[in-house]
Amino acid sequence: MPTQTNPPRPPRAGAGDSGGADAQAKAQEKAQEVAGQAQEKAQAAGGQAQAKLREQLDQRSSQVAGQINEQASDLRSVSEALREQGKDRPAKAADRLAGYAEKVGDYLRDRDSEALLADAEEFGRRQPAAVAASGLLLGLVASRFLKASSSQRYSSRSARQLSPPRPPVAPQRGVLPAPGVVPPVRPRV
Repeated sequence: MPTQTNPPRPPRAGAGDSGGADAQAKAQEKAQEVAGQAQEKAQAAGGQAQAKLREQLDQRSSQVAGQINEQASDLRSVSEALREQGKDRPAKAADRLAGYAEKVGDYLRDRDSEALLADAEEFGRRQPAAVAASGLLLGLVASRFLKASSSQRYSSRSARQLSPPRPPVAPQRGVLPAPGVVPPVRPRV
């Protein structure tokens, strides 16, 4: 009869095996080190992304400021033309709009991204209802735009799929159809 041998049992925790505790401590230390490195990399990537966003905000705000100032100049020209025509009230309104546009353009040109973001934060804290309302309005406008564009795409696609192909029409001798009109096909006898 063959004899069975039992496999060796692993040592119990705390049974004089300090090697296992050392290995566990080293593994925890290594895990904390790896976690710290990952956190540093994530912070560095986040910092780079923020710097890139701020740089783009600076560029875009400068571009928008230039465009707004051009529009203000155009409004000033319109105002002068209206005054020459003797229309003082519309000229004053155009001047007022030009003044507002110049203020906005100068504000965007003179502020850096840090100041723009700080001002936006401050406005959001002072007027949370205005921020919520503008977000709601922006969402409604975007949804209407998407709905309109999708229904146009759907109707044009379904019209192409549902309409059978038209047979070619032979031109009649001496008669030209009006543009966009397809003459009826007459059977030959």
